[in-house]
Amino acid sequence: MRSLLPCLSLLLAWPAGAGAADDSVMPFMEYLDPDSLVCLKWGFNIVQGTITFALSVNTTGWVGLGFSPNGGMQGSDIVIGGVGPSGRYFTDRHATGNVLPPVDKEQNYTLLSLTETDGQTTMTFQRSIQSCDDDDFHITARPIKLIYAYGETDEISYHAARRGTKEINLLNYMPRATLLGTNYLNVTVDNISLPPTHTYYHCKVMKLPKLNGKHHIYRIEPVIEHHDIVHHMLLYSCPFFVTETYNRPCYMGDIGDYCFRVVAAWGVGAGAYEIPENAGIPVGGEINDTYYRLEIHYNNPTSEAGRTDSSGLRLYYTAQLRQHDASTLTTGLMVNPSLDYNIPANATQFHTYGVCNTSLFSTLEDGPVPDLQLFALLLHTHLAGRKVRAGLFRDGKQVDFLGFDENYNFDIQQITSLGNIKTIKPGDDIVVECTYSTVNRTGVTKMGLATTDEMCLAFLFYYPAINIDSCWSHPNVAYLRSDNQVPEETDQDAITNHESLLKTIPQIQVISDLYSNFSVNPEGTVRDMMKTPSLSCQKTTVTSAPNNLASPRPGTSWLVTPAGTIILLLWIAAM
Repeated sequence: MRSLLPCLSLLLAWPAGAGAADDSVMPFMEYLDPDSLVCLKWGFNIVQGTITFALSVNTTGWVGLGFSPNGGMQGSDIVIGGVGPSGRYFTDRHATGNVLPPVDKEQNYTLLSLTETDGQTTMTFQRSIQSCDDDDFHITARPIKLIYAYGETDEISYHAARRGTKEINLLNYMPRATLLGTNYLNVTVDNISLPPTHTYYHCKVMKLPKLNGKHHIYRIEPVIEHHDIVHHMLLYSCPFFVTETYNRPCYMGDIGDYCFRVVAAWGVGAGAYEIPENAGIPVGGEINDTYYRLEIHYNNPTSEAGRTDSSGLRLYYTAQLRQHDASTLTTGLMVNPSLDYNIPANATQFHTYGVCNTSLFSTLEDGPVPDLQLFALLLHTHLAGRKVRAGLFRDGKQVDFLGFDENYNFDIQQITSLGNIKTIKPGDDIVVECTYSTVNRTGVTKMGLATTDEMCLAFLFYYPAINIDSCWSHPNVAYLRSDNQVPEETDQDAITNHESLLKTIPQIQVISDLYSNFSVNPEGTVRDMMKTPSLSCQKTTVTSAPNNLASPRPGTSWLVTPAGTIILLLWIAAM
């Protein structure tokens, strides 16, 4: 009796000690067939360079999953397994046509578990995101045609109608979700006139329509009238003392400048974004009286006059509350144009840093600070930005990259869903590093709001929500003597020395919460970040016969260098 849907059985039938039963390892899920008999869960780890799958099918026979160049058999990379009378069997294969796929000479998949329970077979396995084996499929951030098939017995034979295909972008997954209703909030400006300037920030402080009780925002869509000038948009919630609406240029000393907590974000080149199924952004209920500030950055490089715009965001919401409230934490280098912190001209590489020590959260939180489960991030800098990296440190040592982009593109910025859940524990340090090139500039580049200025930010999307909305820093420029100012000459050694000085002087850390309370710590330290993961490839040799399946010995085709692992984040999404 098939009493469970396959995806539910994935959790219930997981063997003890498997270590990957929870959604933190495999947060993504799709049914591959229209009858919901074939369920695939997966997740990936960019730092380790691996991707993990769990395929669950309502059958007691063999099951197979393949990666196809066109949706057919020929040329596909296929893995087949099951639990038979003699025990489990599992092989890495490739299809040469519409015939039984031969076994690969190199077995590059690692079997994690294979179970058969209540009429369902669940096969969990791992592989490198890329493989050196010509018989294996190279997974990138483009949509992939997945094929599946299964049998009613353990004799691997023709599947008949028990097959199908579905196109999924495994590394940049956006669920094809059915909207939970037509309920949405439009947060837009209305036919505003834009000044003929290169950079313009417009802010609209508003009160959203009243909702009866707490709801969760689960989908954020851009509403863009003019794609050529709208660069990015941020929606902030405001503290209790912001009680008036307005619609005018940003950062003019208005009270809405105190609206810091990021509720929704969109960057140029991005589309809609959906929150994971177990979390949602709270709206309504006790926060019905909250005001919100929509900030739109317009980039008009030709300073064209007479432009108007009515862009903004559409927020889909539901009364079906999810398990967690989601929120956003702003980290990186504090944006303060009044600081004397500039990037010198003619720098081939210049690094800036922002530090967040999460132990400071307790100064503003009423109770214990929980572990924060990070599920997505958005990295942000401006035209001189070339790279952005966000590192996670625990007990003084780097334990992970929260994200990195080695080929930053100002014209492509979007929220990147992580392939697994990354946990930030109380006391951890978050360091955001930006690399700039100013070789074509003759004057210093300021840290500020203009497109020609610079920023260095990482917006972290996480659950469960806490009161902290920003945790960033800036170097204490009071430590700079008159002879330590930004070098004017083109001497790269002088530029490097200035960069090093800015990195080693104390960082002033500033923490703020949704009530606009602030906590300042003047003793922040920039910790050295490990090298960006690098790529190394090695062929594997199978020492046992391919059909010796009782104790499979699959190999690993991508190896990790001591410095780290493969660079794949830019494939997931160029920020």
